[in-house]
Amino acid sequence: MEILLPLLRISASILLVLFLLTMLWLLWRDFRIVSKEVDARTLKRGRLVVMRGNVDGLTPGTVFPLLPLTSLGRASNNTVPCDDAFISNVHALITLRGGQWWLEDQGSSNGTQLNGQRIDQPVVVTTGDTIGIGKIELRLELE
Repeated sequence: MEILLPLLRISASILLVLFLLTMLWLLWRDFRIVSKEVDARTLKRGRLVVMRGNVDGLTPGTVFPLLPLTSLGRASNNTVPCDDAFISNVHALITLRGGQWWLEDQGSSNGTQLNGQRIDQPVVVTTGDTIGIGKIELRLELE
């Protein structure tokens, strides 16, 4: 009995230290994962340049950064807010998937155009492509 109690204390101490080390390792791993995601979201990967548009705040030459998830629409919380009556609240999305940029219409009534052609399903976009929503035309410039 005299040996059992110290052995239990040592075992409990070792288990406690192992538990704390495991928790620290998990926190460190999660921190690294989150910091990589934040870095990926804030890196400039390209831009959208307004080519045509006579609405408030969108004069030709206006530039918007292209993020891994870029939303275009009339709502003020979009990455590219476009105050045009012909544009839906969330009109279209440009997303980075599998190393490629995709343009997708979000069910808008007036549609989204890519290089003058209306799209009805997600399509891959590349540098120099023009995106038309409402009365606005944007050029995609990738880095």
